[in-house]
Amino acid sequence: MKVPSLAVMLVGVLACAPHSATAQDEGKTAAAELTSASKAALQELTAGTPLAKTLVPAAHAILVFPKVTKAGLGIGGQYGEGVLLKKGAATAFYKTTGASFGLQAGGQQYGYAMFFMNAKALTQLDNAKGFEVGVGPTVVVVDEGMAKTTTTSTLKDDIYAFVFGQKGLMAGIGLQGNKISKITPK
Repeated sequence: MKVPSLAVMLVGVLACAPHSATAQDEGKTAAAELTSASKAALQELTAGTPLAKTLVPAAHAILVFPKVTKAGLGIGGQYGEGVLLKKGAATAFYKTTGASFGLQAGGQQYGYAMFFMNAKALTQLDNAKGFEVGVGPTVVVVDEGMAKTTTTSTLKDDIYAFVFGQKGLMAGIGLQGNKISKITPK
C-alpha cells in the first residue's frame, strides 16, 4: 500500500513542477507580447498623427493600451491591458477598466495612448491604487481638430490622451467611469 501512495505523490510532484515553470514562461511571453503590441500601436498612432509623433520625445512616459474592448446594452463595460513606456522601454503593465450606465448599445475596439508630460503626473499614476481618469492631473483628450492645430509650444497640460484605431459601433449617452490599475501580465 505504501508503494501506490508514493507513486501518486511522485506523479503529483512531477505534474506540478513543469506547470510552475510553464506559468512563469507564459507570464514572460504575455509581457513580451503586450509590449510588442503596445509599441506597434504607438508606431501606428505616431504615423497617422503628427502631434503624437512630436510628443514622443517630450513625454516623460507614455502609457499605451493597444486594444480596449467596450460593449454595452443599457449597462456597459470596457477592458484593456497596456504598457508604460519610458524612453521606448517597458517599465510597468496596467489595465484599464470602465463601466457605464445609460442609453447605449453596441460594441467597439480601440487603442489609446496617454502621454505623461511631467514626473508629477506620472507619480499620480504610480501612487494611486487605481488612477481614475478625470481625478487628479489634467487629462486632455486630443481629437483630430486639436491634433492639427496644436504645437509643442502651446502644450501645457499634464497628460494628453489619444484614441485611435476604432472598430465597431457604440452609440448612446450615459454616465461612464474609467480606472487604470497596475497589473502583472498572466
